[in-house]
Amino acid sequence: MEPILANVGLAILGIAAGLLGGVIDFGTTIILMPPLVYLYGSLPTIPIIAIVATIANLSRVLIWWQSIDWRVCGIYSITAIPAVILGANTLVLLNQILIELILGVFLLALIPIRRWMRKQNMQIQYWQMGVVGAGIGYLTGIVATTGAINTPFFLAFGLTKGAYLGTEAASSLSIFITKGIVFHQLGVINWTLITQGLFLGGCVFIGSLLSKRVVLRMPEERFIQLMEWVIAISGISILTMSALTR
Repeated sequence: MEPILANVGLAILGIAAGLLGGVIDFGTTIILMPPLVYLYGSLPTIPIIAIVATIANLSRVLIWWQSIDWRVCGIYSITAIPAVILGANTLVLLNQILIELILGVFLLALIPIRRWMRKQNMQIQYWQMGVVGAGIGYLTGIVATTGAINTPFFLAFGLTKGAYLGTEAASSLSIFITKGIVFHQLGVINWTLITQGLFLGGCVFIGSLLSKRVVLRMPEERFIQLMEWVIAISGISILTMSALTR
């Protein structure tokens, strides 16, 4: 594929992903993952996604700044930051095929996991957010995105709409900034990947700005159903590409 055409396609996809992710708070990186794996490979995709996710979450923090629960964010981040460092160091020890299998299987597993968690009607306290931060931080260090798993925990705390969107984004922001720094120190990210991440992040930012207008009007259940299809298609695409390129 021609580089110009590839970037135009990624730009359009990035804006759409930013819009959708800005409404339901996950899905931005899931949508972008398959084409990035195809263009760059599985390992380079993860630091690109980390940069995109950083910009995406920053945009949501700015949009919902006044609604953020900073105490939840702080408790979550205290345990998540060291955990993501450990997870990222684990990632670089894995081989390319195993990374692709982890990405694909993880995405497919998100669908039943999220459905189960929503049915439990969980209610959690501040200290439990620290436990959640540690677990998701480590997992985020290994796989590209965990936003879909984050969702039920923040909702279970009682956060809704702008408070949920802003607080989850601020909490995730600390993870992805840390992840980007660790990848740089480990030497798995170069200026080409950084440039691509910033380019896509800018497109996602545009989509996120457009999302605020529809947050309170768009039925959430419809988007969740749509995202389950997106998650499934993305997971299957990555596993298929892995099988075809062996």
